[in-house]
Amino acid sequence: VQLQASGGGLVQPGDSLRLSCEGSGFSLDNYVVGWFRQAPGKEREGIASIDNRDGRTYYVDVLKGRFTISRDNAKNTVYLQMNSLRSEDTAVYHCAADKNLRKIRLGAKIYEYDFYGQGTQVTVSS
Repeated sequence: VQLQASGGGLVQPGDSLRLSCEGSGFSLDNYVVGWFRQAPGKEREGIASIDNRDGRTYYVDVLKGRFTISRDNAKNTVYLQMNSLRSEDTAVYHCAADKNLRKIRLGAKIYEYDFYGQGTQVTVSS
């Protein structure tokens, strides 16, 4: 039973990437899934979330319009489409799943989430 983030890589400014957060051994249908990122020397920040129970999404203001979170229930996967990538988007991206919306939206200790996946590195550089 685990949550796994994937899809990161090295891209140039202006490029796009799609990250995947796949649940295995359990269904994401009744969970809120959030994407977080942590850049070198900075604290982890929550950037987007989707409540799979009703489809509601949330984004931090600075990323609205560039990043899109979506889900594929058949694949038990949540995606983060990232467009017009910038150097400041360089970070390790993680996903977490929890039935408590507040924990995803307001943040929590890693061990407090129902599921927290290994990260995937995104590097934006020319």
